[in-house]
Amino acid sequence: MQPSHRLRRYFPFLSWPRPTRQSLKRDVWAGITVGLVLVPQALAYATLAGMPPHTGLYAALLPSIIGMLWGSSPLLAVGPVALTSILVFGSLSSLAAPETGTWTALAIWLALYSGLFQMLLGVFRMGSIANLVSQPVVTGFINAAAVIIMLSQLPQLLGIAFHPRQWSAPAEFITFSRGTPITAAFGCSAILLLVLLRRYAPRLPGVLLVTVLGILASRLLDYAGHGGAIVGKLPASLPTLALPPAISFDSHRELWLGALILAIVSFTEAMSSCRVIARKQRERWDENQELIGQGLAKMTSGFCGAFPVSGSISRSALNLYAGATSAWSSLVAALCVLFSLLFLTGFIHDLPYSVLAAMIMVPVFNLLDFGAFRRLFHISRDDAAVAAVTFIVTLSFSPRLHFGVFAGLGLTMVTFLYRRAHPRIIEVALHPDGTLRDRARFDLPPLAPDLLAVRMDSALNFLTAAALERFIVERQSADPRVRRVLLSASGINDIDASGVDLLEALALNLQAQNVELNLAAVKKQVWEVMERAGLIAMIGEGRLFSTDREAVGVLAGERVG
Repeated sequence: MQPSHRLRRYFPFLSWPRPTRQSLKRDVWAGITVGLVLVPQALAYATLAGMPPHTGLYAALLPSIIGMLWGSSPLLAVGPVALTSILVFGSLSSLAAPETGTWTALAIWLALYSGLFQMLLGVFRMGSIANLVSQPVVTGFINAAAVIIMLSQLPQLLGIAFHPRQWSAPAEFITFSRGTPITAAFGCSAILLLVLLRRYAPRLPGVLLVTVLGILASRLLDYAGHGGAIVGKLPASLPTLALPPAISFDSHRELWLGALILAIVSFTEAMSSCRVIARKQRERWDENQELIGQGLAKMTSGFCGAFPVSGSISRSALNLYAGATSAWSSLVAALCVLFSLLFLTGFIHDLPYSVLAAMIMVPVFNLLDFGAFRRLFHISRDDAAVAAVTFIVTLSFSPRLHFGVFAGLGLTMVTFLYRRAHPRIIEVALHPDGTLRDRARFDLPPLAPDLLAVRMDSALNFLTAAALERFIVERQSADPRVRRVLLSASGINDIDASGVDLLEALALNLQAQNVELNLAAVKKQVWEVMERAGLIAMIGEGRLFSTDREAVGVLAGERVG
């Protein structure tokens, strides 16, 4: 490998094309547009993760630059996102109290572990492992997570408190405070404004406008003096890279499972954005390199004292919409965060938490897609069941959201194995168009009175061998005239030891009944396994035909088209 290629492998940003004046102009505009949305979203998603608001700005600064430099999708916006934030909250809720020093320390380690898992998956080129989280699991999980996120924001949005243990006493289940009226007024007004701006003025930075209006109204109406909760004083300084705080070994063990789930689920979310960007830009992306970039971004966030980050679907779409052409737009967005940290923390002081809650709820509402369950039901009832179980378990075990993912993955594996254990096996006969077709479906006569022709469209392995044997034995036993069996192997792409044993036993059992076994259209990889096992010699090459046409011509005296 040449030195320049080796450098580009370890530093992929060296392969960026040289920007032009026109492309930089578009990237600067797109970066400012995304940055104006990123700053208030970073504050909001930090609170969703149970972290101090300023850590959201930390997570949006250096981690976004690292993810941009070492990722493979140049327009992917990396930073705090709702789904990853709620996963952080769910992973830590049983270990500490939100916005405490212990919580922050655990969140830092969670960022480091999840980032390390992602980076290792990328280094060892195991990006395809994210495909284990099937679309039905993602559908069920995202819908459940959206419901949980919105419910979790209701107290901040309305200024109320829920007491789940008092559910039998309505008067004690919900309690109000002195700040409830003004909090609810600000929260509901913010939601209304965000919805109206999105519908009637989509080009305007609605999130930024609502943030500024919320701060101005908070100061004018003395929101905090009336009992409303505000962000308060934020440190007007840059994050400092530091070693993570010490935690107990038991706490480390508690984090590993949550970190692994977070790594896979968050990358699944980022991967969907990368695919959309690649299609629209007609460019290729490397999932393993993106895993490395996402992993390094998460680890950087941990060293900055923040929480895990990921690729944002909404901000990546906004980046495209605003006309970004390269990763320079993400650098401009990071500069907006830098400017906010240095000069705007005093202005942000009076930002109501109810406005932050509104900024979380409105975009998350778009994640709800209950129609997806109906579509899955029409496509595959098995997939619909996986999505429904994932949804129900995720809701039931909240805030331990990873149980929903485990339930979905487990049921996916069960349905996958069930389908593979019940392959399509049919008796075939000669169709008028000259091909071998399903005899029952097309009401076809047999190839010959004493010939049973069977085709299986599946690998011949430990899952399917018994089904094939049962099919042939039952059909052969039901018709005493059968003296020859033809297995069309054109649909068999693979065979294992169980499949070899099945063919050997089947050939011997049929031979004992004076019935001969013939095979046709055996593929190369299957032939090689059979040859090594001695099956070719046992069956006899005279009973092995290279094509279905040759087999039918010899055994039935017919011609196959």
